[in-house]
Amino acid sequence: QDFNHLRALCLSQGLLFEDATFPAHFSSIGPNLLPEDKLWRIQWKRPNELQRNPFLIIDGVSRFDIMQGEIGDCWMLAALGSLTLQKQFLENVLPKDQGFQDNYAGIFHFRFWQCGDWVDVVIDDRLPFLNGRYLSVHPRTSNEFWPSLLEKAYAKFRGSYQNLHGGYLSDALVDLTGGVQVQFSLKDPPSDLEEILKAAAKSQCLMGCSTSGHLRNIELRNGIVQGHAYTVTGAVKIRYKNGWKHIIRIWNPWGHGEWKGPWSDESPQWDHVEPQDREAYLRDKDDGEFWMSCKNFQEQFSWLYVCNSTP
Repeated sequence: QDFNHLRALCLSQGLLFEDATFPAHFSSIGPNLLPEDKLWRIQWKRPNELQRNPFLIIDGVSRFDIMQGEIGDCWMLAALGSLTLQKQFLENVLPKDQGFQDNYAGIFHFRFWQCGDWVDVVIDDRLPFLNGRYLSVHPRTSNEFWPSLLEKAYAKFRGSYQNLHGGYLSDALVDLTGGVQVQFSLKDPPSDLEEILKAAAKSQCLMGCSTSGHLRNIELRNGIVQGHAYTVTGAVKIRYKNGWKHIIRIWNPWGHGEWKGPWSDESPQWDHVEPQDREAYLRDKDDGEFWMSCKNFQEQFSWLYVCNSTP
């Protein structure tokens, strides 16, 4: 589908685009994601039916714009969270020639990497709702729609929303960058893991991690979710008491739910670092992002994924 041609056609006819190849129909949801009675209750709504003044992007693109919905696509959203930190990859995926303000015709497009090529995926902007709530990722700012629309394009790219329910973070990192990814088992980690993390952060790699667990989305008492994917958003060496400490920053695609152990938002460790470091690194908000020590990171997570545009 040619985005520019289809948009021009809709604008000339005064119509909003309706995508026959990924229709507002339960076939696009998939047969097994929901019980049949719920499938029939799905409603599809355009952003301008939900908000008086919708925008594709407000104040730039950030991981904090994303809050996972009913679909278990944390593996894709964790990769997307990492992508928002690396603007050089972002413009490949999220073309700038679109929005709700100029030339709006209910049509959007996004790009994903497949078999050595960037594939342009065209969608209409009808989003699935169940009982008045977003079925898919929902925006933290009520009138910002890039996460919901990008997720819809990825669902189309993968065949259905159901095909996003469970997947591999390593696949999503490659689909969003065309890069090369490597994974490290944290049960048997390399001896220089702290240096690897620091070098990867400095080299602007995309990073994610996952917890093991056959039962998905079980939250432990310490705040970590089993069978879940997270984004690694930073790694620093920080002055602590009389020495140095490696700490790692991690973000949960739910947009809330954080680690409660050492180096968490309100932990006493932050009282023993220099005030300018605390100011620079600590964000005491329930936004899903937290710090932890390298040792706790290895204990709580099972895999680390690193992806870059070159080996």
